[in-house]
Amino acid sequence: MTWSLRGKAAIVGAATAHLGEAPGYSHMEIAADAARAALADAGLSLKDVDGLFAVSMHSVFPALTYGEYLGIEPRFSEATIVGGSSAVIQMLHAALALENGLCDVALIVYGSNQRTASGKLHSPSGAENLPYEKPYGLRAPIAGYAMSAARHMHDYGTTREQLAEVAVAARMWAGMNDEAFMRDPLSVDDVLGSRMVCDPLTVRDCCLVTDGGGAIVMTRADRAKDLNKTPVYLLGCAGGHTHRQYSMMPSLTTTAAVQSGREAFTMAGLTPADVDVVQVYDAFTINAVMLLEDLGFCPKGEGGDFVGDGRLRPGGALPFNTYGGGLSCTHPGMLGIFTTIEAVRQLRGECGERQIDGATIGLAHGNGGMFAHESTALLGTAAAL
Repeated sequence: MTWSLRGKAAIVGAATAHLGEAPGYSHMEIAADAARAALADAGLSLKDVDGLFAVSMHSVFPALTYGEYLGIEPRFSEATIVGGSSAVIQMLHAALALENGLCDVALIVYGSNQRTASGKLHSPSGAENLPYEKPYGLRAPIAGYAMSAARHMHDYGTTREQLAEVAVAARMWAGMNDEAFMRDPLSVDDVLGSRMVCDPLTVRDCCLVTDGGGAIVMTRADRAKDLNKTPVYLLGCAGGHTHRQYSMMPSLTTTAAVQSGREAFTMAGLTPADVDVVQVYDAFTINAVMLLEDLGFCPKGEGGDFVGDGRLRPGGALPFNTYGGGLSCTHPGMLGIFTTIEAVRQLRGECGERQIDGATIGLAHGNGGMFAHESTALLGTAAAL
């Protein structure tokens, strides 16, 4: 079944909405504006949507909430919540629904007013969710990522300067993106000298807290050719999870991206060497180091060296988070859908100054919880089929 999905579904619309600050907007309004923009991008409208895949940090029943707000009564709906990786793994679920005739037009949508509503990085860390950690005052999610960073530094000699390089590269890409929230120049010394938040991570090692929404529209490949934009095909997609609470993580330096990456690349019939643009969930700088290792771009333990020589910067060997990522562009609670949107835009050739020439294969990766759930998608133009 997995092999049969390769190239069977395509992304035909993609859009963001209200990135940065959106005072006065609810998460529903932000999500709705993203949905309408993505459908317009595809040359479709809300009345065409019969498959709804919703993600939210603000609603217990996001499919019902967004469906009602948008006036959609879908034949098929789904609201998998596995953290920031949700919107990426939902592409697999949408492809399955499309392939089996459960829907004809699938809308994946996310919206958040996290910055203007609270100004804090939200994590559902109630005692019922983290019973072994909440009593000890774990500062979720940053404490988990800080411990993984410290362990990676201890085990493999990764340095603070190497982690800082991830943030510097992100800021350089953001400087070429009008949608990015932070575009001012950033140096390694700036990162190292910024306020310590959770040792060894400073505030510039941490993602932004913004508002924003995103949406993508998917159809079967045969219909995709007749719509407005050049289709971007789903070549492979997979997910995996290893724990819920950080204290249950089997290894502090290895994630389920080993599984999701392996299965997605197998489905796509590709290897990391085939990928032209890489969009990875960078909630913290350590994410880039560990996830690039686990996805197979470098061996385990060599991630620090891999990112530390300017490889991720514009003009470097690996075009990485070419929109600025969660570190400099946007992070409205969950980033996964934005990794997909940037991959789509790059493969369509729509990125202007930051465009990677000749990009035909892109990777979008989502991370949920504290390295708990990982999802990987390989996308490609018609030339990749």
